[in-house]
Amino acid sequence: MTSFAGFSERAVGFYADLAADNSREFWTANKAVYESEVRDPMRALVEELEGEFGPAKIFRPHRDIRFSNDKTPYKTHQAALAGDGAGTGYYLQLDARGLTAGGGFRAHSPDQTARFRGAVDTDATGVALVDIVDALRANGFDIEGDELKTKPRGFAADHPRIDLLRCRSLMVFRLFGTPAWLSRPAALDEIRSTWRQVTPLNAWVTANVGPA
Repeated sequence: MTSFAGFSERAVGFYADLAADNSREFWTANKAVYESEVRDPMRALVEELEGEFGPAKIFRPHRDIRFSNDKTPYKTHQAALAGDGAGTGYYLQLDARGLTAGGGFRAHSPDQTARFRGAVDTDATGVALVDIVDALRANGFDIEGDELKTKPRGFAADHPRIDLLRCRSLMVFRLFGTPAWLSRPAALDEIRSTWRQVTPLNAWVTANVGPA
């Protein structure tokens, strides 16, 4: 296993250039840069984190354009998702903006969403989730929940946790950009620390919602 040494400026620059020229010609000419500066460091990173956060899937760089109006062939980011695949996980993304890390809960079925809302509605578990989300927000995470525009059926509009009840999923992300540590081995510790901050949210989902 190759030790993780950080993501270089060339990795971020690769995605800035790909966004400007998303063509097979560009990809072919720069494939070696993708492999050495993006793919291989990402593999080394998730291998080092696997013992604590579980195995990770590194998403392929090619887009599925069969059913999309956008026919650009390549994704303009590299993402990885670690975890047990039961609806919770830890997320990492590198693109032209730099590094984004986070994770959380993505519902895999209507039943799982219903159980999530039931746990939010229950005072003891719902208040605990509010505390977790407030702590994440205070630490610089953005909260995304695939929210309904109106209240979900069966819940009062003035419910004290109506914002969370509108959510069909609950993901949290922190955009770091391109700090100096991104190109150094210290990036491993920063990402590990970020994922650890997501762990209480994932643990809450595991305990109160369960798999799909």
